[in-house]
Amino acid sequence: MDSNALTPEVLRELRAPRPYPAVSLTMPTHRRDRHNEQDTVRLRNLLAAAGHRLDADPGLDRRTRAAVMERLTAAVAEVDLRHALDGLLVLADAREHRIWYLPREVPERVVLSDTYLTRNLVAATAQSRPYWVLGIAADRATLWSGSGESVHEHRTDGFPMVPPEESWDVEREERVGNIPSTFSDEETRRFLRTVDHAMGAVLGRRPRPLHLVGLAPALALLAEAGNATHKAVGRLVKGGLTDGPARVLLKEIGPVVEDHARREKTEVLRRLDEAKGRRTFAAGLDEVWESVREKRADLIALEEHYRRTVRVQDGHLVPVDEASAASAADPGVRDDIVDELVEGALDGGAQVVFLPDGTLAGHDRIAAVLRY
Repeated sequence: MDSNALTPEVLRELRAPRPYPAVSLTMPTHRRDRHNEQDTVRLRNLLAAAGHRLDADPGLDRRTRAAVMERLTAAVAEVDLRHALDGLLVLADAREHRIWYLPREVPERVVLSDTYLTRNLVAATAQSRPYWVLGIAADRATLWSGSGESVHEHRTDGFPMVPPEESWDVEREERVGNIPSTFSDEETRRFLRTVDHAMGAVLGRRPRPLHLVGLAPALALLAEAGNATHKAVGRLVKGGLTDGPARVLLKEIGPVVEDHARREKTEVLRRLDEAKGRRTFAAGLDEVWESVREKRADLIALEEHYRRTVRVQDGHLVPVDEASAASAADPGVRDDIVDELVEGALDGGAQVVFLPDGTLAGHDRIAAVLRY
C-alpha cells in the first residue's frame, strides 16, 4: 500500500492498542530491479529474526506465537518488490497483516509491542507532499489524490460528482465556440456550490494543498460558488482532464505542483528569518527535538534525506556514529529519531515542510519556528 493512502482514520486505527504482540518490520529497499534479489534475502532474514524474537518471548503461548507468525509469513509472501520504493513496512498481529511501500529510507528493525510502529509511515507520508487535484467541468467534477510520482482518482466522499439528471437539459446546451452556455446557467452554479461544499468536507478531514483543473469559465464560477476552493494553491486552465487519464493529468499538473513547492520553500525560509529576529527560532536536531517535546514548535523545516542516529542522554540527543552503533542491542540508540520527531511535531499541530538537501546547511539541516 502506498503511504499516500494513510488517512487520519487509518492512522488512528493503526495506533489503537491491540493484543500483544503487534509486530512491525521495517527495512530499506531499492527502487531498481537489479537490487530486488538483495532485498528479497534481506526480507527473508528479517522474517527469521522476527520468528526468533517471538520464540524467545516467554510471555507468549504457542497458539498466539503461531498465529502471528502465520500472518507475518503471509505478509512477506505478498510483498512485491517490483513496487519497492525506499523503505518497506510490514505490520502483523494474530488476526491481520498490512504492507506499506514507503518513499523514504527506514532502518532495519523488528518491533514487538501492543501497537504498530507508525513514525516511519507518518514521516514518509509527510515527505511525499500529498496534494489534491479537483477537476471541474460544467457537468462533472472529479477528485485526484497525488504525491511524488503518482496520482490516482479519489472515488469516495461523493466524488466523482455530476448534477442531478433532472437539472440537465441537453436542448439548452447551446455552444459559443467550444464552451457550453451552461457555464452561465443557474443549475451549473448550484452544482458547483455542491462541489465546493464536498471539497470543503474533504479538506477538513484530510488537509492538503489543493490544485484546480478546468476551463476558465468553470474555474471562475467555482470561485463564486463558495469558500473551500478559495484555498487552492494552484490552477491549471485546461479542459479535457476531468477524467484523466492519470498519467496525462500527472504530466500536466506537474509544473503547477512544482511551482507551489518553490513558493512554499521561499515562504518557509522567510518565516525562519523572521523567527530569528523575534527569538522564536530553533536550529539543530537537539534544539528542535526539545521544542517538539514541549509542543512549542509551530513550523518544522528539514532537508529531504536528513537522518541521524542518536542516543538519548540526560534529556538531550547525543550523535552516534552509525558505523559503530549497535542499535539493535542498545535500546538507548534511536536510528530513526528524525522520523520520530516528525511524527511528534505533526501530532502537536506543527506544520512540517521538507526542503531540498543543502537548503538548511547553516542550521544543521533542520530548523523550527516556535510559538513562543
